[in-house]
Amino acid sequence: MTKLKNYIGQFHPIVWVLLIGTVLSRGSAFMTLPFLSIYLSRHMDLSPIIIGLTVGMSPLMATVGGFIGGHLSDRFGRKPIMLTSLFMVAFVYYGFTVATGQGWFILLNALNGLSNSFFEPTAQALMADLTAKEKRMKVYSLRYTAMNIGASVGPLIGAYLANTSAKLSFAITGSIYLLYAIVLVYFLKRLVVPLADHSKKIVSFGDAFRIIKMDKALRYLIIGIILVNMGYVQIDSNLPQILEGTVENGVFIFSMLITINAVMVVFLQMPISHLAEKFKLMQVMVVGAFFMAAGLIGFSFVSGWVTAILAIVLVTFGEILIFPSNSMMIDQLAPEHLRGTYFGAAQFRKIGNFFGPVAGGYLLSHFQGQIMFWVIAVITLGSILFFTAGNKSRVRNAEKVV
Repeated sequence: MTKLKNYIGQFHPIVWVLLIGTVLSRGSAFMTLPFLSIYLSRHMDLSPIIIGLTVGMSPLMATVGGFIGGHLSDRFGRKPIMLTSLFMVAFVYYGFTVATGQGWFILLNALNGLSNSFFEPTAQALMADLTAKEKRMKVYSLRYTAMNIGASVGPLIGAYLANTSAKLSFAITGSIYLLYAIVLVYFLKRLVVPLADHSKKIVSFGDAFRIIKMDKALRYLIIGIILVNMGYVQIDSNLPQILEGTVENGVFIFSMLITINAVMVVFLQMPISHLAEKFKLMQVMVVGAFFMAAGLIGFSFVSGWVTAILAIVLVTFGEILIFPSNSMMIDQLAPEHLRGTYFGAAQFRKIGNFFGPVAGGYLLSHFQGQIMFWVIAVITLGSILFFTAGNKSRVRNAEKVV
């Protein structure tokens, strides 16, 4: 009991509120958004192109909105940006329950992507504000674990509601986000939030953009993680098509792979991150890229359960090593008064979530699945070049400061 109290006590209560909120909000979001295309195809007379545009509006807006939201949180504080974005997400999901035209769905999902892109970097920045530097890697790992707990439970509930009452799933998700916002309002008012005073260091949006543009280390890091995302997104985009067409019970195998991935992250994220803390971030990210590329190559040889499970295990080890380390690297690069802006700029990594399915789909349509995975694996390995260049630039900048 004492150990549990000590473990909980090492982080600010607001951090725990954000972590618990991440589990609930991500779980509810995964309960609805993966099934949005199914809802639109069943209940509205829309072409696949319009459905794709509607679904794609969220990540598209998130790519641009992250930098804006992060910078606004640096200028006006974390609290107003976080709370406004959470209330807006709740409004979006309530809107889904009453929307009737395609224009409304496109607009609402665009607002969903924009609002979430405001909230995510601001929440990460606030966690860093409230956590000692030596404990931030643990916080980022806990956050990634929380995201995957939600991702492992949400789709199971969503699959049931998609066949019974899809509008109910939208209403539940909106209510969870609304409750999350209200609870956060309560704790932010009741608890002391010891944020540093950056009032003398506030910069304009243009100045912030120029600072980001001049930071080579950040630029290389973002390009590297874009390439990683191009590989990782194949699991959701092109892998299901390949399994369905080449392996017996391919759809069932794919659903089990997603479950294995989420369960592994939930149970292995913290112990692996604890081990990774003994090494340099650069080394951890390079090893993670090798694991992910190896997993993608493994998928090119999938012939049944055994090879499929081996491949997803390798990919999962890669994501466990890379993604929290990427957040930690952003944290180390960011000046104190621009932490939100830097985490917001990191949202540009979602460009990989857009180009990945396109590139993989092109290779899949012109060649075969094996060639596609090989090429994407090489692209993923290319991230190592940018991670290395970014790390060298970061070290040179640190030496200049000293």
